Amino acid sequence: MSRIGKKPVTIPSGVTANIEGAVLSVKGPKGTLSMPMRDEITYVLEDGGISVNPANDTKRARAFWGMQRTLVQNLITGVSDGFTKKLLITGVGYRAAAQGRKLNLKLGYSHDVNIDVPEGIEVKTPDNTTVEISGSDKQKVGQLAAEIRQWRKPEPYKGKGIKYDGEFIFRKEGKKK
Repeated sequence: MSRIGKKPVTIPSGVTANIEGAVLSVKGPKGTLSMPMRDEITYVLEDGGISVNPANDTKRARAFWGMQRTLVQNLITGVSDGFTKKLLITGVGYRAAAQGRKLNLKLGYSHDVNIDVPEGIEVKTPDNTTVEISGSDKQKVGQLAAEIRQWRKPEPYKGKGIKYDGEFIFRKEGKKK
């Protein structure tokens, strides 16, 4: 029995949900998101919320139950508040600059790294060592943050690289004489 799945997802004011065929679409102030619905799960629009329940008593339906409820919650949170990831760049000469729909990174390579920003995602650089990624789709925001971080993962000796805000880097002691 899923503890998360039992709770209905509340719909805040200003957000509308609609079920058409096998697609759940949610519209709010930050845009519109949609999600294909699973056959193993039933989605019921109630007054002020969406209930997610398993369609039958199979192990597969129970396995999808909590995850599908969380995906519905992410849709509603995305169109009402949005999601944000913050990356911190540490290292001598490491810099970032947002230029329109591109992010330019100087990470110690012989060339600059240019990353295209997908539609629906906004990238800001408040200073040259901070990158803020925001958007309504949690998966796209997290995927772009992971792709940026992959260019220079933080190393354990000096802590140089790109890390998430709040991420702890386990530091190692250097060579001893």
